[in-house]
Amino acid sequence: MYVLSSTYSIRVEVEYGRENVPQTSTYAFLSSIIFLFLDFIDTLLCFIYRYLDEFFEGKAPHCYCKKRREQVGEEEIELSETLYGRKSVFRKMGFLGFTRKWKECEKTGGVQRKNRWSDCGCESCVSWMKNDEKKLHVVVREPSQDSIKASRGNPIENVIFLHGFISSSSFWTETVFHNISESVKGNYRLIAVDLLGFGKSPKPRDGFYTLREHLDIIEKSVIAPFDLKSFHLVAHSMGCTIAFAVAAKYTKSVKSVTLVAPPYLPSSKDEASFTVLNRLAERRLWPPLLFASSFMSWYEHLGRCVCFFICRNHRIWESTLKLLTRKRELHFMIMDLTKHTHRSAWHSMHNVICGGAKYIDDYLNTLIKHGIKICVIQGDQDDVIPLKCSINIKMKFPDAKVLIITNAGHITVILGREKEFTQSLERIWSSSADTNALVE
Repeated sequence: MYVLSSTYSIRVEVEYGRENVPQTSTYAFLSSIIFLFLDFIDTLLCFIYRYLDEFFEGKAPHCYCKKRREQVGEEEIELSETLYGRKSVFRKMGFLGFTRKWKECEKTGGVQRKNRWSDCGCESCVSWMKNDEKKLHVVVREPSQDSIKASRGNPIENVIFLHGFISSSSFWTETVFHNISESVKGNYRLIAVDLLGFGKSPKPRDGFYTLREHLDIIEKSVIAPFDLKSFHLVAHSMGCTIAFAVAAKYTKSVKSVTLVAPPYLPSSKDEASFTVLNRLAERRLWPPLLFASSFMSWYEHLGRCVCFFICRNHRIWESTLKLLTRKRELHFMIMDLTKHTHRSAWHSMHNVICGGAKYIDDYLNTLIKHGIKICVIQGDQDDVIPLKCSINIKMKFPDAKVLIITNAGHITVILGREKEFTQSLERIWSSSADTNALVE
């Protein structure tokens, strides 16, 4: 591990996703052919899904294959430009004109289901529907009475944990919660949430999963019910963008913000969304992880197919894996992969990770203005979020503490080193408490 100081010097020679890429004319030709084919298949699936949606539900839901319509309503304004602005040869050629006519002739009178026919309807996936208030699933670890006594009367502090994309509160409960030191257990109430659209939290089929929706439901599910007057924030990956929004709104309440692999790529507001999309999900065949990211981020209907075969049939896959591995319980990371719908993942990717990018500079300026303590932690082998993102925050806010963990990746910056990571958090919380005491 090494720390970037305010006078740091670091070289970033190889950009994410570009190492070991065969820069040849053959590779470029093969890449263009494959993505052209995917463009065609996604366009074809647009027609197929419209037919199937009307057959099963009597109504075809809106998709983003056509050009952006006139903005209607406040929510429409917050939609990411990347939803409609993704490049497609067939969209430019006007092959989707028939789709628009089809939409105008939607059938009525069909049975409207609570969940889409292509989403899983098992008890664990729809149990959130029983909650009429539609609040997030929250896991709280309260200090025990013994640990409170051991803390010698020190006030209990709150810590809110926000997970990343296609994850859940388990990411924190299975790592940090189990490794809090005995000496500080009585000082902290740990609160981990399943973000909107993930885990056991609501996955509304008509939601757009905008940054504002995520912020509003966190307020409704965590800050208001627990009457939090002060709290620390800990977030990973996509959760960092949401943490920025929470911290900027509650500057008088936030004591510290710890960001693990934050997707921060400074750009003008007009270009920010596409900067993130093209950087984190660039349309490339290599490395495989980048190809998978581009596949799920650029192709709405192909992504829905993946969710249909994997998420909708997760019980079959889980049973098969248990049989093959001879385990009663699967690793929480495997279980989290299917705890979402295509709509929640697709819109969170575009409206939070991409669309939220244009707000981060304003959020950071607010945090800097109010002197909020910011700490960034990232692995130097992160193959999802470029290391440059953490360096960007250091350049924007020299007082931010940036910890670069050697030989650690996007997930292994925490997994495999849970105790070390938790100890780092404890030091951050403790130092922020000391700073606040000096200010008072």
